Amino acid sequence: MKNFIVSFLNFCASLKGLGINLIRVAILIIFVWIGGLKFWHYEAEGIVPFVANSPFMSFFYTKQAPEYKDYKLKEGEVDAAKEAWHEENNTYGYSRGLGILIMSIGILTFLGIFSPKIGFVGAGLAIIMMFGTLSFLFTTPEVWVPDLGGPEHGFPLLTGAGRLVLKDTAILAGAVVLLADSAKKILAGLKH
Repeated sequence: MKNFIVSFLNFCASLKGLGINLIRVAILIIFVWIGGLKFWHYEAEGIVPFVANSPFMSFFYTKQAPEYKDYKLKEGEVDAAKEAWHEENNTYGYSRGLGILIMSIGILTFLGIFSPKIGFVGAGLAIIMMFGTLSFLFTTPEVWVPDLGGPEHGFPLLTGAGRLVLKDTAILAGAVVLLADSAKKILAGLKH
């Protein structure tokens, strides 16, 4: 039995390289998919509360918080007047630019499989992006259950938007692993 356990543990230990590359693939899939969605109006409209309340990003919009609350659209809803407001606000233009950035970071991170230097840049950018995304927990009122008269609201009760943001802690951790892996390979290359 002990030999089986040791063999199993050795097998599991041998999966580290595969696991690191699977993190790269996962970041590629997540970033390309989510970045690609930024070209759709419903996704662009959905990120407005995050961007409008962010001290780091709100300047990309022509109109400022809290006016956006009057122009919220449900996913799939069509309202020409509200869509016109989003056009004027640069909601769609900003979202497309953000989508290109997110997809580029995902691709750079994935390319770390083939080039540690490119992967290092991608992982570094992913880390910066995740800190930006996680900052929404502090700047976006919509991430916490609102006080609508019931006893359950505010911190630590996350809304769907808050849960969406919180999961980025896992991507941040994965990006740190990839940054370290790429740096280790770059350093090994410098020694030869």
